Amino acid sequence: MAFINTSSFRHDTPESLGVLLLNLGTPDAPTVPAVRRYLAEFLWDPRVVEIPRPIWWLILHGVVLRVRPSRSARAYRSVWTQGGSPLLEISKRQAEGLQGLLDDRLPGPVRMALGMRYGNPSIPAALAELRAAQVRRLLVLPLYPQYSSTTTASTFDAVTRELSRWRWIPELRFVNQYHDDPAYIGALVQTIRDHWVAHGEPERLLFSFHGIPKDYFLNGDPYHCQCHKTARLITESLGLAPQRWSLSFQSRVGTKEWLRPYTDETLKAWGAEGVGSVQVIAPGFSADCLETLEEIGVENREHFQTAGGGDYGYIPCLNDRPDHLEMLASLVRRHTAGWPEAEGSGCDAAELAARTERARALGAPA
Repeated sequence: MAFINTSSFRHDTPESLGVLLLNLGTPDAPTVPAVRRYLAEFLWDPRVVEIPRPIWWLILHGVVLRVRPSRSARAYRSVWTQGGSPLLEISKRQAEGLQGLLDDRLPGPVRMALGMRYGNPSIPAALAELRAAQVRRLLVLPLYPQYSSTTTASTFDAVTRELSRWRWIPELRFVNQYHDDPAYIGALVQTIRDHWVAHGEPERLLFSFHGIPKDYFLNGDPYHCQCHKTARLITESLGLAPQRWSLSFQSRVGTKEWLRPYTDETLKAWGAEGVGSVQVIAPGFSADCLETLEEIGVENREHFQTAGGGDYGYIPCLNDRPDHLEMLASLVRRHTAGWPEAEGSGCDAAELAARTERARALGAPA
């Protein structure tokens, strides 16, 4: 293996703490070729689809990538903005807002980089950006509140795979989940209350989480349990009666059974019951994207109202709300405790100068 050259280190430059902010990803454009590239990377991940590789390669390239890209490209075009992908736009604002908060809250230098598990900006590109900023301590923060092997573990795979190519790897910490973090729950409760002030309280509130195959859960993935805990903590804080809310799972594909109940079937059933008003929130998504804006906001609205339901509302993700960014900043502070940049114990100008002179005396260029 050829290792990446890390000889750009400078003794006269302070080392930094790096935060790698990560989300799932998005195509580069709402076109069939771009969506096909994105889906090929996403669906080939063995954490996402646990089918023997030779069999899955034939299915993926023989069927899925011939059919699904055109349908998905139409859906992406319906949510694409003048600035591009909603997920990427919001993620950039999250990274910028979090950088500002950490600059104010941490005494030492901190560098933020944004990466996507699939697509661009890639994880290798984001890590290269942090390496160039002389990051020696790295916190990886995937924006998945609930842990799943399909998301969080896959991100860990990608980060460590890239770092395995580095000659000098940074000290590493990884945020696995924050599904029951009080500040996360508080931000979700507040966004629901804010929506109710503007639009009124619904007859029923539905928590829709992205689904995973049921056998992943049966084999030990904790995602199902963490989703239920998130919803329970929110409804307890809201004082919501059990008959006024439910939890479901969306975005299933293929023929195997996924976590139940399914969001589309739940909303069809509620519509058939004549439920007068429903609001849906997707707490597992940290930023609005195709699955929230189109699938929840449009497709499932049609399911509910066509079946006979009344008013339908979608409560947006936390996105770059101030309370969401404050929660993420507190998460970073907690997970970086003890590191010099978080404690104000890094090198000052005098120590950097002395370190540089010692290095030069030993023959280093700087």
